[in-house]
Amino acid sequence: MNDDLDRPIPSEITELFGSDAIAEMLRKLDTPYVALNPGSSFRGLHDSLVNYLGNRDPQMLLCLHEEHAVAIAHGWAKVTGTPLAVILHANVGVMHASMAVYNAWCDRVPMLIFGATGPVDAAKRRPWIDWIHTSRDQAAIIRPYVKWDDQPASLEASLSSMLRSSIITQTAPKAPTYVCFDVSVQEEPIDEMPAFPSPERHAAPRMAQFSESDARSVLDLLETSEKPVFLMGRVSRDQADWNRRVALAEHFGARVVTDIKTAAAFPTCHPLHFGAPGYFVSQDAAQRIGQADLVVSFDWVDLGGTLQQADVDLERTKVVNISLDSLLTNGWSLDHQSLSPSDLTMLADPDEAIRAICLAAGLSDMAVGKMAIEAPARPDHHPDAQISIDSLSDVLADALSEETASFLRLTLSWNGSKCDFRGPLDYLGYDGGAGIGSGPGMAVGSALAFKDSDRLPVAVLGDGDFMMGATAIWTAAHHKVPLLIVVANNRSYFNDEVHQERVAIDRSRPVENKHVGQAIGEPDIDIAAIAAAQGAKAFGPVKTIGELNTTLAEAIRAAQEGKTVVVDARVTPGYSDDMTDGMTNN
Repeated sequence: MNDDLDRPIPSEITELFGSDAIAEMLRKLDTPYVALNPGSSFRGLHDSLVNYLGNRDPQMLLCLHEEHAVAIAHGWAKVTGTPLAVILHANVGVMHASMAVYNAWCDRVPMLIFGATGPVDAAKRRPWIDWIHTSRDQAAIIRPYVKWDDQPASLEASLSSMLRSSIITQTAPKAPTYVCFDVSVQEEPIDEMPAFPSPERHAAPRMAQFSESDARSVLDLLETSEKPVFLMGRVSRDQADWNRRVALAEHFGARVVTDIKTAAAFPTCHPLHFGAPGYFVSQDAAQRIGQADLVVSFDWVDLGGTLQQADVDLERTKVVNISLDSLLTNGWSLDHQSLSPSDLTMLADPDEAIRAICLAAGLSDMAVGKMAIEAPARPDHHPDAQISIDSLSDVLADALSEETASFLRLTLSWNGSKCDFRGPLDYLGYDGGAGIGSGPGMAVGSALAFKDSDRLPVAVLGDGDFMMGATAIWTAAHHKVPLLIVVANNRSYFNDEVHQERVAIDRSRPVENKHVGQAIGEPDIDIAAIAAAQGAKAFGPVKTIGELNTTLAEAIRAAQEGKTVVVDARVTPGYSDDMTDGMTNN
């Protein structure tokens, strides 16, 4: 944040406009950045951000696509838990950004999305362009996957809606909100600044506390359980919360299962952690869940599907479901997953529940785990060998062994048994909605949140994901965001090759044709050249283990020096050693 937030309006500004007040309200909402791709529908607001606010926050993040703007805000929220502002141009910008908005919705992250429309008053529309950039109900494009929306018709209503939007997006369960500004409101002259609603006098609602009685209900089940299992899902990035999760599991000897769709929730090499984290529950973890006499879900994604996959005997196994997610259930999006059986369902923040259960069990509020955690053994790989997804993970882990790194993203093919997450910021999870192309933008946003910290942000992306969002790298280079992206480049949409192979086998058709319409070659894509064209420090293609070792050492140094870095690592197509159904490097 800049030090001169309250400096007077520059003397050269002699007239005020509605958009100046909107920009000032955005500043009062205390968001440090606003991500945008320029558009005429918010030309007035753009001018106000530049010429009225001057060098006061929020700083502008110029993006080359609206989807990148939303993805960057998504990545920021995954680290900080707080919203960035995004501005989208008219209905066309919202259409461009809609997939990224859906990702953010599914991932339950806060985000302040602001849109703009041509004049609602038809008499004020310019020929042609204002007509195609005006819609009667612009939010209808994304309403099924935002938490709240509004299209205010006056300046005063716009300022009020901005504050309401900020409060709602930051109230758990969190999700994006959307407010659309009429271009006429932005460009209308005003005599003086209106009265602003005060964020300080409009505190976000506090959740009802997880009561002693609620904690006792869960504790009674834990104390009589012989084989408890904790499913750790969407939980916080707070270190004290992490420590209590570990302490609670150790106190009751509960086995803990995590997945790779959500961020690090429990030490993956802890003696009580069971099964490799994956996009689907591993066979070992499913077996352990099936043997449990008590399953406690802490905002686990798809509890019902997991219990079904594990073939849980509900006559024998008690189920506790602690989550706020049902508050966002709607009739359009089915991201609420299957209906889950539960003996005790509690609307509560999972970490607040764990804190209360710990206290009820006699554990200190500052409790930490005591069990030793050992790093996984990593095999040596011959320097001349080709790179597989498993050897890539081993070599990358060795290269980062002296660094405090955060994995911002991992490919779909990543082997969960290679994960060694020891803290809440070691891994940030996937994108929520499984929208390929989100990886680069989300990596940029997360890396921006780590800027000036002691953490090295690292993202491992598939080549398909990288290519769909490659121009997001320009924003990182332009704003000098330190970041290391390793592209696990198998030159294919390999996930769908696997699907085509299965279809061919089922239909007794030629399996050797599975690559048709999937392989990315002839011509080969020069990923390093594309990254360099965005201003990144680029390496590759890297084809052997020896080359990878040397290149990663140089790439890490460059990222530590503040550069945005991309490495094109050519990996052999195929599954990792611990793949589950449907998981490949796409």
